[in-house]
Amino acid sequence: MNKDVVNIGLIGFGTIGSGVVETFNKNLDLLENKVNKRVNLKKVVDLDVKTDRGVYISPEVLSTDINDILEDPEIDIVIELIGGYQPALKFILRVMENGKHVVTANKALLAKHWNEIISCAGKNNVRICFEASVGGGIPLLRPLNESLASNNFESIYGIINGTANYILTKMSDEGKSFEAVLKDAQERGYAESDPTFDIEGDDTAQKLIILTIIGFGKYMKQENFHVEGISSITQEDIRFARDELDCCIKLLAITKLVDANLEVRVHPTLVPMNHLLSSVNGVFNGVYLVGDIVGPIMMYGPGAGMLPTASAVVGDCIDIIENMDPVHYGPTKTPVKKVSDIADLKSKYYLRLLTEDKPGVLHEISGILSKHNISIGSMTQEKAEKGTPIS
Repeated sequence: MNKDVVNIGLIGFGTIGSGVVETFNKNLDLLENKVNKRVNLKKVVDLDVKTDRGVYISPEVLSTDINDILEDPEIDIVIELIGGYQPALKFILRVMENGKHVVTANKALLAKHWNEIISCAGKNNVRICFEASVGGGIPLLRPLNESLASNNFESIYGIINGTANYILTKMSDEGKSFEAVLKDAQERGYAESDPTFDIEGDDTAQKLIILTIIGFGKYMKQENFHVEGISSITQEDIRFARDELDCCIKLLAITKLVDANLEVRVHPTLVPMNHLLSSVNGVFNGVYLVGDIVGPIMMYGPGAGMLPTASAVVGDCIDIIENMDPVHYGPTKTPVKKVSDIADLKSKYYLRLLTEDKPGVLHEISGILSKHNISIGSMTQEKAEKGTPIS
């Protein structure tokens, strides 16, 4: 990009879009000094241009006509922040076909249409950047893909959904039920009115797809790996994890290599209290990865929010302005032989059973486990109140 002025178009003037406008308003001089060019937010398109977003924007910049961005030959970079699958996919493909570079935070679109989007970018010799799609404001994907490129990764563990992490943290800190904490999260704006996508692991799974591509060069559809949420976690689980096992419960996104087989999964996991991920609390995100050269690394920060996410979006714009060379995502040679099914994994598990208080019950349970080649590392038996089962 050799010209002196770089024009940017923004599709979507919602929460994150407002943050992008505020970032340009506040730090434009800083950005222009960084790239030694004039950076111009030329057009912002949204269906609603009347509502006050609380940020200054010149009226002539606003438009409801998407073609003011898609077909403007002067616009170099297009930021897509409308989310969802359509019309976001149609817009992204069109602007790339028109020779424009793309910045997006749309993890759902990338997770579902990765091959189509990356192929279109390659055919049209343009870049697509998506740092904000995983981990919000945490510098994560670019360091993973570039700064750590000398590594074969052994494992990636991520707490990458703030809603689920807030709920589990509050359950642990305040002793409240899942239902009570979920209601509190909704009242505070940390959970949607329909929180299914967050609490059942789908949001985490979409982000894990992207992490797996960048870290291991392997694209997997969500239906091809195990995804489990946190709605079944109880106070008894929280208490047993803490008091008996010195662990906390986190919803983890996990990709790891075991004997050249790739394990990809999302589920609640017991995390030892002495592990760095145990200290990732509230709405914050954390990703812990291990490379064969660098060793263990922890990346931590705000996983969502208007300005943290806008920080990543604008950072991608600056990266494109500074470097127009095509980017390869993931290892050029992946050591993965196959992707393991969840049923084939060998791991430690925590089982909590409610049984009748009578002789022979524990012997019968241990016999069933032994029959299925499951060894018992330790067992704790609690005496229940009269008339209730033993836990």
